[in-house]
Amino acid sequence: MAEQLRLMAVHAHPDDESSKGAATMAKYVAEGVDVLVVTCTGGERGSVLNPKMDRPEVWANIGEIRRAEMDAARAILGVEQAWLGFVDSGLPEGDPLPPLPEGCFALQDVEVAAAPLVRLIRKFRPHVITTYDEEGGYPHPDHIMTHKVTVAAFEAAGDPERHPDLGEPWQPLKLYYDIGFSRGKILALHEAILAAGIASPYEQWLERWEERPDKGPRITTRVECAEYFPVRDDALRAHATQIDPDGFWFQVPMELQQRAWPTEDFQLVRSLVDSPLPESDLFAGVRETAHAR
Repeated sequence: MAEQLRLMAVHAHPDDESSKGAATMAKYVAEGVDVLVVTCTGGERGSVLNPKMDRPEVWANIGEIRRAEMDAARAILGVEQAWLGFVDSGLPEGDPLPPLPEGCFALQDVEVAAAPLVRLIRKFRPHVITTYDEEGGYPHPDHIMTHKVTVAAFEAAGDPERHPDLGEPWQPLKLYYDIGFSRGKILALHEAILAAGIASPYEQWLERWEERPDKGPRITTRVECAEYFPVRDDALRAHATQIDPDGFWFQVPMELQQRAWPTEDFQLVRSLVDSPLPESDLFAGVRETAHAR
């Protein structure tokens, strides 16, 4: 009998799990994989991006509301979820940038901040972990810190000499970075939209692409999960303070998205198993080695 497969996805704020790799998680849940989302902060300093929710009573209870939204999204995706317990750093704006708030997640010592994640890894025992790349996917201080903390915890969790008080050592076998957007993906969606006679919301993105590196060449793993794009979108809409149901994310018809780019994409950055590239499964190489214990 094969061992129960387990996937851990580490994210910075509530809503990140629904915009990055959500369809992949829903697919694996449907296949019987145990999936745990770890949310590093409560999103307390996030903006209210849905004009319908931009009300005084929402701002007054933003932390509590975002926790309730996370619980709703968790149920839609079918995953487990745990809070790491740090405070949102906010997204500093201005020139020069203002200092980050005292005590926030991004100002923590990486080794100290990784300790509660080490504890969770040793408790949940994931075979595979996903998180953001060294730029945080985009340069939000909490996303960058999430990257640092996840990489540190991946390396520490299996070492019996590190954090001996945080549980029995457990070494995850693979670490991936989410590659949410690549030029190839945006171009494929843009061209499919135009071919359907619809105004493309991606035109300005493509115009700005020359200013930023394309992460497409970093993709090692494409998970076919178009069937679960509607689940992803339902989970996104559960984060009502962050996602406008009439906004940008929902302008592209679902059938077109599923046809033009039916995968979610990842970069394999650490592997302790043999898994020839390119891959179509985050558990490639793991399925062959995970046996009942």
